Amino acid sequence: MEALFEYEWIRTTAYYSVSLLALILFLAIFETVTKYNNWQEIKKGNIAVALATGGKIFGVANIFRHSIGYSDSLLTMLGWGVLGFFLLLVGYFIFEFLTPTFKVDEEIKRDNRAVGFIAMIISVGLSYVIGASIIAR
Repeated sequence: MEALFEYEWIRTTAYYSVSLLALILFLAIFETVTKYNNWQEIKKGNIAVALATGGKIFGVANIFRHSIGYSDSLLTMLGWGVLGFFLLLVGYFIFEFLTPTFKVDEEIKRDNRAVGFIAMIISVGLSYVIGASIIAR
């Protein structure tokens, strides 16, 4: 297998494929922890859900960008990506905990764009912190 990874196009395809499958899995996990259906709400034109979901997609992709750049194997890259996703998920729960005067999921479902925007920025911001920790190893 290592001999195949000497070809950049095979290595790129492998990293891309694993990252894409992980992104799909992680979005499904996010879907189960939120109190709304992301894709139904986006189809209805809910901008807040689109912002929050876009932030999650960007966050996960950014974490994998760092894990690909600083890993020497596909398995190591996946391990850093899974850890990064877990930390991003923890950040989501902390955001919910730190806003006791309202429920983040309910506000996003009601298309509260301010909350959706903050959720997006939190996902993106935390992904940079997580990515920086990956490259600092």
